[in-house]
Amino acid sequence: MSLLRSTLLIFCVLLLAACSAPVTEEAAQVSPDDFAGRWALTIKSADGSYPSWLELTRAGEQFTGRFVGQVGHARPVSDITVEGSTLNFTLPIQYEQMDSDLSFTGELADGVLSGTTNTQKLVAGALAGTAGVDAPAEPEVKWTAVRAPELAAPETVEWGETVKLFNGEDLAGWSLMDPEQDKFWKVMDGVLVNDVVDEGDVGQGTGLITDDTFTNFKLHMEFKYPEGSNSGIYLRGRYEVQIQDDFGKEPGNRYIAGVYGFITPTENAAKKAGEWQAMDITLLGRYITVVLNDKTVIDNQEVPGITGGALDSDEGEPGPIFIQGDHGPISFRSIEITPAN
Repeated sequence: MSLLRSTLLIFCVLLLAACSAPVTEEAAQVSPDDFAGRWALTIKSADGSYPSWLELTRAGEQFTGRFVGQVGHARPVSDITVEGSTLNFTLPIQYEQMDSDLSFTGELADGVLSGTTNTQKLVAGALAGTAGVDAPAEPEVKWTAVRAPELAAPETVEWGETVKLFNGEDLAGWSLMDPEQDKFWKVMDGVLVNDVVDEGDVGQGTGLITDDTFTNFKLHMEFKYPEGSNSGIYLRGRYEVQIQDDFGKEPGNRYIAGVYGFITPTENAAKKAGEWQAMDITLLGRYITVVLNDKTVIDNQEVPGITGGALDSDEGEPGPIFIQGDHGPISFRSIEITPAN
């Protein structure tokens, strides 16, 4: 055999061996781009699990982001480091009763982030916005995160039959988030009433959740509240549209008809406290339209992720209608939903 043929044969054998060899650790290395995007978090606290949300944006070698905790609104995350498969980020506290910033560390493997955080337990006073309430410290707790789904809106929609979620007589079809807080929600003269402030201190009361779940739908509500009151409606149990006394204010994403912390209405169409108002919401995939008192104030805008107080972070699943009931009194005379087929 000639030297040339021998050399070629050896080269082919080596090439074949290289192609069939296992992928090295270096070849399987995680790329910084693998961290970019939206993440649905589940934080496993000592008193149970609760959802959070994270968005990471990469620009060159730098990352910026947004975070939604157990309660509250989206807040910026600027202190982010990515080294290999490891992610670290910190951010200032919002409503958490802590003495230090929130700190997260996690590893990315097979498309899942998992790690630990120093998040402390939120007590009832903190949830109600009461200052000066000490929360018991917890050891580092575990968290996991998967990519949030895109949730594209359907190209065509056929609407089903409209269903009355409130029958004007009782709470049939609804469940209390906290069954022990059963004295605040009641039906009076055909109106669904939450009189949390009249019968209890701030921090009491509870949410009202439909037994049925929904995906794409149109929701119609007629409501009123007293001066200074605060409530909200959660779509699929995850996205809060704010309902509160904001008459005369400039529009904001934490004011009436805003998607809490994310989307600001084009105008404030609220009526004065004590007057009946109407809100119509269409949710298709991630895209929301809000009509307040016959004025379209949000027109087919994307909801980036869950808002504080969400029931879970499983955005790809159907979810209930959830009325916030621990912030202030509110009354409903009509709640109807029209699901998409």
